[in-house]
Amino acid sequence: MPTLSLADFERDALETLTHYATLPCLSPMYDANWVSNGAIDEATELIADWARARRLAHADVTIHRLKDRTPVLVVIVEATAPGEGTTMLYGHLDKQPPLGDWSEGLGPYAPVRRGDRLYARGVADDGYSAFAALLAIEAMEAHGIPHSRCVVLIEASEESGSPDLEAYLDELKEQLGQVELMICLDSGALTYDRLWVTTSLRGMVHAQVTVSVLTQGQHSGIASGVVPSSFRILRRVLDRVEDASAGDVLLDELRCEIPAQYAVDAAALAQEFGDVVASELPTLSGLELMGSSSEDRIIRRTWFPTLSIVGMGGIPEPEVAGNVLRPSTTAVLSFRLPPTVDATRAAQAVRRALSEDVPSSAQVTVVIDGADGWVTPPLAPWLREALDAASLDAFGHAPGYTGEGGTIPFLASLGKRYPEVQFVATGVLGPHSNAHAIDEMLDLPMAVGVTNAVISVLGAFASKKEG
Repeated sequence: MPTLSLADFERDALETLTHYATLPCLSPMYDANWVSNGAIDEATELIADWARARRLAHADVTIHRLKDRTPVLVVIVEATAPGEGTTMLYGHLDKQPPLGDWSEGLGPYAPVRRGDRLYARGVADDGYSAFAALLAIEAMEAHGIPHSRCVVLIEASEESGSPDLEAYLDELKEQLGQVELMICLDSGALTYDRLWVTTSLRGMVHAQVTVSVLTQGQHSGIASGVVPSSFRILRRVLDRVEDASAGDVLLDELRCEIPAQYAVDAAALAQEFGDVVASELPTLSGLELMGSSSEDRIIRRTWFPTLSIVGMGGIPEPEVAGNVLRPSTTAVLSFRLPPTVDATRAAQAVRRALSEDVPSSAQVTVVIDGADGWVTPPLAPWLREALDAASLDAFGHAPGYTGEGGTIPFLASLGKRYPEVQFVATGVLGPHSNAHAIDEMLDLPMAVGVTNAVISVLGAFASKKEG
């Protein structure tokens, strides 16, 4: 039976989670002044204070700070079961920007509860994670369920690609100990009726490309037809990386062969849930989606390379646009990579395509970085059995297994450091959770269900070590 109830979560976590929701703790990529603004530090201190108030027999709560890096909160809870080995539970507290105008009555930093759903930026991605991890351990101790040594690690740069994480993993190597089980609470769910386990994640290349043609803007009646448009040149170099008619990425370095098992899994998901990818998207009526079938759309979201233009610069708003040939145009490009593609090699290919042999010898600058994707190692028999039991106990349904289209650099980093570790990547980002978009939402019963599933998995791991 589930150990934690919604009433328990409301009593012990909801007030602090709601306070966290009011904090504009934007990831450094979106807030160059994050140090002076202080919201990341305030959020870290808030969650640390909440962690110190947990009823745990032997726990150490520490905020670690390295020069010029975002802080990391580490909570080390000593084992109550015999045997060695550490479980690491991961989440992050930095947030995406608001994006735009939220729906009436909602706002990114003005949390609103409607029924069993809490709306605010960061509550589902990934503010709930620290609360779920520590409430799970606290509930185990309260109910006399043994657990192994646990390390809860909450970072503050994930939404920027986790640039600070590797330095902390080096710094904290001794404190982390012998990690044998990793539970990542920053992933997605196709439905809210079961535990969803992530089998793969796409990688990412993030590029900012600027095409410049003038030192300052000029009257379009004077310069157009003589000076090439920076926007037109940008369009031409983008055509090197993407087929504009089909939306397909053209660079071989960003492609891979899709393992046959993932196609089989996608077919099974499509058969059970229908067009689950399309059904959760707020598309306009009549829009023709990419992909030939529900199965194809699942594969496209998890194993296809894609390009999204997520930002533009140098272009005035329509109400202030004059008849000016602009000096430059900037585009921010987000490439999603198949899970097994090397992000460094992909980034190099993107840079070459955008910056070599530029039309009209225009000036192009490219700022680029990337993060590898991840494929889960095979699940040990004990863990697969534990996940089955965890989902059945917490939700009444067997678990679901699926790839995700997003990127969690932490998993790739830990996979390289701990090649023998067992991974459970899961989360609450189900339909209409709107991570990164307006109206982000946390389904509270789902958060409780995931917390109870964590209890089951930690209990099974402790029993395995004890045996």
